[in-house]
Amino acid sequence: MAGYVGILVSDPWLQNQFTQVELRSLKTHFTSMRRESGKLTVEDLASRMSRLKVVGENLSEQERADFIADLYPNLKDEVDFEFFLKVYLKLHAHASARTGSPAKNSSAFLKAATTTLLHTISESEKASYVAHINNYLAQDGFLNKYLPINPSSNDLFEIVKDGVLLCKLINVAVPGTIDERAINTKRLLNPWERNENHTLCLNSAKAIGCTVVNIGTQDFIEGRRHLVLGLISQIIKIQLLADLNLKKTPQLVELVDDSKDVEELMSLPPEKILLRWMNFQLKKSPYKKIVSNFSTDVKDAEAYAHLLNVLAPEHSNPSTLTVKDPFQRAKLVLEHADRMGCKRYLTAKDIVDGSPNLNLAFVAHIFQHRNGLSTQTKQISFLETLPDDAQVSREERVFRFWINSLGNSTYIDNVFEDLRNGWILLETLDKVSPGIVNWKIANRPPIKLPFKKVENCNQVVKIGKQLKFSLVNIAGNDIVQGNKKLILAYLWQLMRYNILQLLKNLRFHSHGKEITDVDILRWANTKVSDSGSQSRMDSFKDKSLSDGIFFLELLGAVQPRSVNWSLVTKGVTDEQKKMNATYIISIARKLGCSIFLLPEDITEVSFLVDANFFLFFHSMAQKLDIVIYPPEK
Repeated sequence: MAGYVGILVSDPWLQNQFTQVELRSLKTHFTSMRRESGKLTVEDLASRMSRLKVVGENLSEQERADFIADLYPNLKDEVDFEFFLKVYLKLHAHASARTGSPAKNSSAFLKAATTTLLHTISESEKASYVAHINNYLAQDGFLNKYLPINPSSNDLFEIVKDGVLLCKLINVAVPGTIDERAINTKRLLNPWERNENHTLCLNSAKAIGCTVVNIGTQDFIEGRRHLVLGLISQIIKIQLLADLNLKKTPQLVELVDDSKDVEELMSLPPEKILLRWMNFQLKKSPYKKIVSNFSTDVKDAEAYAHLLNVLAPEHSNPSTLTVKDPFQRAKLVLEHADRMGCKRYLTAKDIVDGSPNLNLAFVAHIFQHRNGLSTQTKQISFLETLPDDAQVSREERVFRFWINSLGNSTYIDNVFEDLRNGWILLETLDKVSPGIVNWKIANRPPIKLPFKKVENCNQVVKIGKQLKFSLVNIAGNDIVQGNKKLILAYLWQLMRYNILQLLKNLRFHSHGKEITDVDILRWANTKVSDSGSQSRMDSFKDKSLSDGIFFLELLGAVQPRSVNWSLVTKGVTDEQKKMNATYIISIARKLGCSIFLLPEDITEVSFLVDANFFLFFHSMAQKLDIVIYPPEK
C-alpha cells in the first residue's frame, strides 16, 4: 500500500514513476482538462497537454498529435487518469530525447517554476522535539518500550514508521482529536495497518490545523526526516500555543484597554498574541525596544533577560544584564528559566542564532508556566459584552481548516479577518476551479488601499454567481467589512461546490449522470441495507443520526474490518453518543476521509455534518472505487 499515492493510482509501476507532489499536481491538471468539456478523449490530449512543461514546450501540438495517434489509434476513447499518466510519460521521454535532457526530471514537469531542494534538518530542533516527546509521552503504555528516544540518534525517524507515536502526539496537542480505539497498536503491524495509522495521523493533523499538502503516508514509511520534523513541529506548536486565546486565558484581556481592542485581540493569530504579551510584560522593565519577531529581535537575549526578571524576579541574576557577550547572556537566561521550572526548548546557541521555531516554543512555554497576568474582574467583564456564538465558532473552525488544507500561499488563523482582502478567497476559488480567477485584475497583498480589497472581493462575489451560488444581497464590501453571516454563507456554498466537483470526477462510474444529494443518500441506504441492517437515513439532517449507529454501519459496509463493534455503544445517553461520534470520526479518517467534524456536530446533527458527509462520501468513493449508480436495466 502506497498511502495517498495509492488513492490516486492503483498501478504500482505508475506509483514508482512519480513523487506524491507530482501526482497531485498532475491530477489537478487532468481534472481541469476534463472539466472543459465534461470528458477527455485520446484526441483531446495533444492540444490540452500544451500546458505541461517539457511536453508542451518542446513538442508542437501537431507533433504531439502524430505521436499519440501512432501509439493509440482509437482517438475517441475516453481517457482516465492512469491512461493520461502513461501518455504523459511517453511524450515526456520523446520530448526529452529530442532535447537531450533527462527522461523525467522530478518536480519539473509543469510550466510553473519549481525547484528541487536538498532538504536538511536542524539537529537542535530534532533534539528539542525529541525532549518534548520524551516528556509528554513518557507514561504511554504502548510507547514506553521505545522511550526515551536518544536525541543524538535517528531513532525518532524509525519509531514514527508505524504511525502510533504521531497519533499519540496529536492527542497531546489537542486532547480527544483521535479516538485511540481506532489506532492499530499491535507490536508488529502489517503494511495495511501501518498505512491506516499514517492516514489517520495525516487527516487528524489537518483537522487540528496542520498543513500537510505535500506530505503522504509513504513519506513516514520511508522516514523522510524533514517532512517528519516539519509535521512534529506544527503539532508541538499547536500544543504550546493552545492557551493563547481569550477562551482559555481570559486574563489576556489585560493586554487591551476597551472592548473594541478585545475584538481585535480575538482576531489575532496565537503568535501575534504571544508577541503582544511579551511586549506588555517588557513595558514593566527598563527595556525600551519592541520585539516584533522570535528571531533577530531576541538574538542578543536582552529581551529575555528583562522578561524573566519581570515574571520571576526571585530567580534573577544581576550578571545577566551586565554581561557583554550575547552567548553568555543567553546561558544565564536559560539558567534563570531552569530555576523557574521551565523546560528548555533551545540552547544558548539557538538563541544567538535566532532559531524562530525554538525561540517561539521557549516563549510559549514560559507563558504556559508563568504568564504574569492578573485576574481583575473589571477587565474580564469586557468579555461579557462580546457575542459568544458557539455555532459560528465551530463553523469558522471547519472552514478555516478546510481552506488551510488546500495549501494556499498564506495560512489563515481567522476566517473573518484573514479573508477580508479577498486574496485567499481568490486562491481558494482557483484551487476549487482552476482557471476561473482573472489574476490580471486581482490585487496581491499587502493591500493598503481599501478599494483594492473591494475589487478582489467583488471578483469573489462575481465568480460565486458564475458558479450559481445563492448570493442575494451579498456584495464584495460585505466580505471586506467582515460580515460573519455572509462570509459563512459564501464559504458553505464554496465548500459544497468543491465536494460536488470532486464527486463529478466519478462520472465515469455513474453512466454520465451528475451526482446529487438524492443519489448519495440512496447509495448510503443501499450500502447499509445490503450489509443486512435495517438502519436508514432520510436526509443529512435526520435526527436519528445522532446516535452514530448509521454512520458506523455505513463505515462497516464500506470496509468490513474497520469497525470493532465491541467498542460501539447503544448511543442512548449523551455520553454514549459522544463516544460513538469520536469513534466514527477517527475510523473515517483512518480510511482516508478528510473531514473536519467535532463529535458535537454528529450528536447535534448540525449542518456541518452535511458538508463533512459529502467529504466522507468523496473520500470513500475515490479510495474504494465506489459505484454510486447501479447499471440501468
